[in-house]
Amino acid sequence: MTAMTMTPEQENTFYADPANQKPQGPPVRRKAKLSEPVPVRFPEDLLNEVRSRAAADDRSVSNWIRRAVEHELQRSTN
Repeated sequence: MTAMTMTPEQENTFYADPANQKPQGPPVRRKAKLSEPVPVRFPEDLLNEVRSRAAADDRSVSNWIRRAVEHELQRSTN
């Protein structure tokens, strides 16, 4: 079973075992830190849909919105 095919619950169980917590491969540098927060308001029905999709992708709402914006910016430059 690989991380790509595990559910979040399976990942949690797998990594709860200290034997599965050893780093593998070269270290990965994180991207630059994020800037200041930008307050954005959504209609309640839209926010509920965002929350639902973020949960389905096992992401935070902030991360899901950030990725959606990045995707839209890439789409508009192509």
